[in-house]
Amino acid sequence: MRVQVIFRILALAAALALAAESPAAAADKPLQIVALGDSLTAGLGLAEQDAFPARLQKALIAKSVAVTVTNAGVSGDTMSDGLARLDWSVPAGTDAVILELGANDALRGIDPAVTRRALDGILRGLARRNIPVLLCGMLAPPNLGADYARAFDAIFPDLAKRYGVVFYPFFLDGVAADVKLNQHDGLHPTAAGVDVIVARILPKVDEVIARARAKHAE
Repeated sequence: MRVQVIFRILALAAALALAAESPAAAADKPLQIVALGDSLTAGLGLAEQDAFPARLQKALIAKSVAVTVTNAGVSGDTMSDGLARLDWSVPAGTDAVILELGANDALRGIDPAVTRRALDGILRGLARRNIPVLLCGMLAPPNLGADYARAFDAIFPDLAKRYGVVFYPFFLDGVAADVKLNQHDGLHPTAAGVDVIVARILPKVDEVIARARAKHAE
């Protein structure tokens, strides 16, 4: 009798384990989004709860979206730095990536061809892993000249089209050059500036989330 009871318990445990791995159970799990970026993502000069990933997560949860947005921003990172750390910054189980890099490339005047190759490598690596991407574009500062700006600015829409990712043309849209929304350095948004970014980018985040959910449903 005791052996039969043990077998029944083991069978029940196995059934529960299978149920936990069912598509319905998986759908209840929070989506895992990684925000891969530089200081604009990391939240330089801000409290942790005011950085872009944290404010975005709060906005999504307010819309009843079960999600965790991981802050994988590293201050000072270039596009090439992002490529070098891609595999460990975007772990297994990631459902979507918000990619925000390139500002430091432009500020340092890095050859746009170098930035293009690095971004191509990042998008190719994520495509190989079948991870939906929201690519955030960046614009070159005007002091680098028209030729540089033309070559640099074209990188993001060109590669977004090539890889078919969700595209947001300019991460700092509505915030850049606004003294009320930037810290004293004129480069990094205040908490209020982050809220503007979140509000403007949210429709594109919804789009990449829809792609991640569709992938789960396959």
